[in-house]
Amino acid sequence: MSNAITIALDAMGGDHGTDSVIPAAISALDRHADLSIVLVGDRDTLTHCLARQRVVEHDRLRIHHASQTVGMDEPPAQALRGKKDSSMRVAINLVKDEVAHACVSAGNTGALMATARFVLKMLPGIDRPAIISAIPSSVGHTHMLDLGANVDCEAEHLLQFALMGSELARAVEGIERPRVGLLNIGEEDIKGNANVKEAAKLIAASPLNYIGYVEGDDVYAGGVDVVVCDGFVGNVALKSAEGVAKMIGNALKQEFRRSWLTMIAGAIAYPVLKRMRTRFDPRRYNGASLLGLRGIVIKSHGGADALAFGNAIDIAVKEVHKSVPSRIEERISALMGQG
Repeated sequence: MSNAITIALDAMGGDHGTDSVIPAAISALDRHADLSIVLVGDRDTLTHCLARQRVVEHDRLRIHHASQTVGMDEPPAQALRGKKDSSMRVAINLVKDEVAHACVSAGNTGALMATARFVLKMLPGIDRPAIISAIPSSVGHTHMLDLGANVDCEAEHLLQFALMGSELARAVEGIERPRVGLLNIGEEDIKGNANVKEAAKLIAASPLNYIGYVEGDDVYAGGVDVVVCDGFVGNVALKSAEGVAKMIGNALKQEFRRSWLTMIAGAIAYPVLKRMRTRFDPRRYNGASLLGLRGIVIKSHGGADALAFGNAIDIAVKEVHKSVPSRIEERISALMGQG
């Protein structure tokens, strides 16, 4: 590979496909002078889309043809076995073949996880990949994992998630000793099921900066850097928070439109509301990492627009710069050596 960072984009995945991916790619190239992008998908379609936006292939933007596309509701096993030339599979293959440093896709989450695990394989000492993403908090953001890759987890898996999440926070946030919390239904030692209690013992015995159990509201309070849970709980917590945010946003619009007085109040409050909207804009947090793989794969939200997909590209660039998989492998290896 050259010294430039190369990111392979699954240009056909997601709800909006090329309409989001191509503008995001062009914008990312403007932001990152050392970035090269490979658009993976049907060549004719991509060539037409680039021409429509008056963009041509050049040394930092090129097309890699893939003849198939994975549907958003397609079973992962079917995509893995029957779509070997899908834009998703080809983009991941480029990472495996060291043509690209990372892959970004807004496609089917299950298919992406299954394909990435099959093609790239797991890091030594890691049993399962985990999905991690930044979530806004009162003082910045918190990283949370797993967000849906693993519905049932053993205590050992939660320990591995904690190790990976802590190392990612160290790498991309520059936090020397990230505060790690285990999501539970209470902070008391007697709370939680047997699996969570066993995981707490394992994490407490590790070199991590473990601060104990955290509850759902602690995720957004700013007192923890990495929140660990199984994929079932994590996904429910994430989707619930997204739903509450949408509900509050809609309620505010309704209240400010209730009368001419509230409309005036809304106009006065507009600068504050605009800053709040920007601060908690979910598009600014789009892009979840699939940790534990021998390569960098970033999952964008399926409904991401160009701004949101661009943020996922930025996360991929940052993780390449920080060599996240290598750092996780080194940390796990050191801990296994201590054992």
